[in-house]
Amino acid sequence: MVMGIKRSLFAAAEAMYARATAGSALSRPFFPSCRNFHESGRRDYCRRQDYSTGAAAVMEVEDGVPGGLRWLPGHCGWDLTGSLEYLEYRRSLYGEITHKALLVDAVGTLLVPSQPMAQIYREIGAKYGVKYSEDEILDRYRWAYQQPWGRSRLRYVNDGRPFWQFIVSSSTGCSDMEYFEELYRYYTTEKAWHLCDPDAETVFKALRKAGVKVAVVSNFDTRLRPLLQALKCDHWFDAVAVSAEVAAEKPNPIIFLKACEFLGVKPEDAVHVGDDRRNDIWGARDAGCDAWLWNSDVHSFKEV
Repeated sequence: MVMGIKRSLFAAAEAMYARATAGSALSRPFFPSCRNFHESGRRDYCRRQDYSTGAAAVMEVEDGVPGGLRWLPGHCGWDLTGSLEYLEYRRSLYGEITHKALLVDAVGTLLVPSQPMAQIYREIGAKYGVKYSEDEILDRYRWAYQQPWGRSRLRYVNDGRPFWQFIVSSSTGCSDMEYFEELYRYYTTEKAWHLCDPDAETVFKALRKAGVKVAVVSNFDTRLRPLLQALKCDHWFDAVAVSAEVAAEKPNPIIFLKACEFLGVKPEDAVHVGDDRRNDIWGARDAGCDAWLWNSDVHSFKEV
């Protein structure tokens, strides 16, 4: 019976791979959309992470979903049934190096803010007359970030200043441009950020030495490149695909396709690692890439 189950899992993985490489969509989504989640009124589990002027506010929703998914006790999220078998299937085709390229999300995967956003907004804002508490700033930030951005189909155009001016003034009630500029500059420095994984440099160097190309794929404005330089990690990557530069934001598959184009690989030969189910996992899979959820499918770059 066990062998029969394994054979069926291999068959399912092979069929899934064939559909992915053929560019056809799966018959149904792996996960429910955030919109469907909210409309259904189901609220079994919800975790929200809020970041800074350098990145998106992320909502991660995890809920009971049928269709080939199983809950892993003690883990943060979902895993595809047969995912290990699928990995073995790729190894049977390509050897130990199962992908030619690794795409990495920036905020929440590669790097994170060193202090809570609301704390920094309040501390810097104190000398500009900001009176709101950190909890009030956080609530107002969440509200502002959820509002439709009507000036452009993209939030991050060039340096993203108009969008972040709206976020900062909405969050703090302060429209002082000196305050905004000080806050904006702060999030371009190494003081504001730190790397998630201390072994990242070693892993990326080993991957590139083995012939695997590595790129950052991020919804960010043009400050990302100088920020990577400030953190002394810009040389770890063969390419950087920034939404503000390619005019597409995750989960739009275009940004993933652009990253693959920059690296000179086919989407089916790349795997993307990110912490946002909607932006990173769904978006990468729509582009034809594999995708692993950070802190769920993988917890470190060594695991990658």
